[in-house]
Amino acid sequence: MDPSIQKHFTVVDYVIFAVLLAASMGIGLYYALSGGRQRTTQEFLMADRSMRCLPVSLSLIASFQSAVAIIGVPAEIYTHGTQYWFIGCAYVLGLLIPAHVFIPVLYRLRLSSAYQYLELRFSKAVRICGTLTFIFQMVIYMGVCVYTPAFALNAVTGFELWGAVLATGLVCTVYTTMGGLKAVIWTDVFQTIVMFAGQLAVIVVGVHQTGGVSEVWRKVWEGNRISALDLNPDPTERHTFWTLAVGGVFLMLSLYGVNQAQVQRYLSARTEKEAVRSCYMVFPSLQLALALSCVMGLVMFARYCGEDPSDKLGTSSRDAMVIYFVMDMLQGLPGLPGLFVACLFSAALSTISSAFNSLATVTMEDLIKPHFPAMSEARATLLSKVLAMSYGLVCLAMAYLTHLMGDSVLQVALKIFGMVGGPILGLFCLGMFFPWANSVGAVTGLGTGLSVSFWIGIGSIISHSSGTKPLPPDCSSSFLSGNTTTVTQLSALSNVTLSFYSLSYMWYSAFNCFTVIVIGLIISFLTGPMKEQDVTPGTIYPLLGTLFGFLPARLKKKLCCVTPLGQTVFVIKVFHLEQHLHQPDKIFIAPFTISHKIITYVCKTNDILITLTCTLACW
Repeated sequence: MDPSIQKHFTVVDYVIFAVLLAASMGIGLYYALSGGRQRTTQEFLMADRSMRCLPVSLSLIASFQSAVAIIGVPAEIYTHGTQYWFIGCAYVLGLLIPAHVFIPVLYRLRLSSAYQYLELRFSKAVRICGTLTFIFQMVIYMGVCVYTPAFALNAVTGFELWGAVLATGLVCTVYTTMGGLKAVIWTDVFQTIVMFAGQLAVIVVGVHQTGGVSEVWRKVWEGNRISALDLNPDPTERHTFWTLAVGGVFLMLSLYGVNQAQVQRYLSARTEKEAVRSCYMVFPSLQLALALSCVMGLVMFARYCGEDPSDKLGTSSRDAMVIYFVMDMLQGLPGLPGLFVACLFSAALSTISSAFNSLATVTMEDLIKPHFPAMSEARATLLSKVLAMSYGLVCLAMAYLTHLMGDSVLQVALKIFGMVGGPILGLFCLGMFFPWANSVGAVTGLGTGLSVSFWIGIGSIISHSSGTKPLPPDCSSSFLSGNTTTVTQLSALSNVTLSFYSLSYMWYSAFNCFTVIVIGLIISFLTGPMKEQDVTPGTIYPLLGTLFGFLPARLKKKLCCVTPLGQTVFVIKVFHLEQHLHQPDKIFIAPFTISHKIITYVCKTNDILITLTCTLACW
């Protein structure tokens, strides 16, 4: 960029930025030296299942509100107007459904990894496929999260690009490795506060320097950045009400319903009620975060309408312009530029640390422990820490590849979640809502869903047909724009030949989810649907039983719509007990919990209560 307009940090800014990194490291060190000192996998990976709803809810926000959102959403609003704001409508169902469907099923099974559910419901092969897909998704996304703030900071301030990448990645790796999930959650709480403070500071100063609220409103209105409700049903339109409010629901479900980074936080809560309450508490905070990002984009437009700083920046990236705007507004106010950069890197740290911890959990629980059941607790904990550190190094490598992607960071991130998260969501929905789906159908459905999603996603990147041309940053733009529904668009819709490559990236999750479900059900029926008695109790949410409640009981039985949800009292006939209680035909009535096909239950023999474990295979 032009050195004459390059912005620079003061000593105070560097101090604030350093305090953020030091505080994050300090929290990790505290939890490494307090409590159980992360000596067990339950403490390191699951925070001893002792967290309350407030820190869990703030951690859920921080995991989603990454640097990608803090930079990407203002850039989207600046370039295309406020149509993206309608994604807030998707937050309602996107959080209610996980709270009342996914959390009850997963929490009552007492899992550590969400993908243990897939083995309980289907088979070990399905579990491994789900785990590998999640690992692939998060490794790519981590690269975007690390690279985004470093690139933007480098483009505007000249701050060393790979120095920022290394600082972010290494600090995050260290405190995640030392402090486990407790450190991750409590650093998320601290970083969420910093995020909100940084955005609010930029908005207040920006509005003041632009001439006040009325002047900002006048410019964004005349510049056509206040978008009307676009009800255009064309799925190839990049952003409309339907793509954001309906397609966004499936995106939210893939994030807050089945993504291990979020599920792990639900499972770390003390009780199921605390987990559900934390999901409810996320809603107002997410709406606030979205509003702050959108208002920031509007203030940025009001400040630069009539001029285009991209020539001076030496890049057309709107993501870099967000940092330029922040530094321009806050220049001369010592400490505030550092506060926003701390806000930006807080978002990056919170997301990446969540990814590290969740990746270590699924690798340990799904890929290693099943093959080494006799592994000691100390060795398992040490291996979990090594895994967290290893994923930190992989993250740095992925950051190097991220700059090859041409779209905005927001679009890249949501494409990743749609292309990979959508099929995973479909796999869980296939298991929870359709009792007759079998493991062959699940594997085939997931494979087909991933193949189709990459075909569409890579095709759209190559053809560059998924985006729209940015509106010029002019205060007097014509009112008719790509964000306005017109009769011409609606009448032309019938003549549009739907190209999969032109499908809006916001529909990726929904399209890929339904692909997995449809293919999975077809293959399940062709290969022999699963019978109700073969389905592990507690793994089915009785959705079909509720929807088809008007059917006769016998027909509902044939459709497997009556499998109950939750823990039940079962009559168990024990054929083998590891504790050498050789009473092969004794009947026990025992409440039990399930964890990766290991049943823990209480029985009474000789008037003594004994806790026993038994694999499903021995019944």
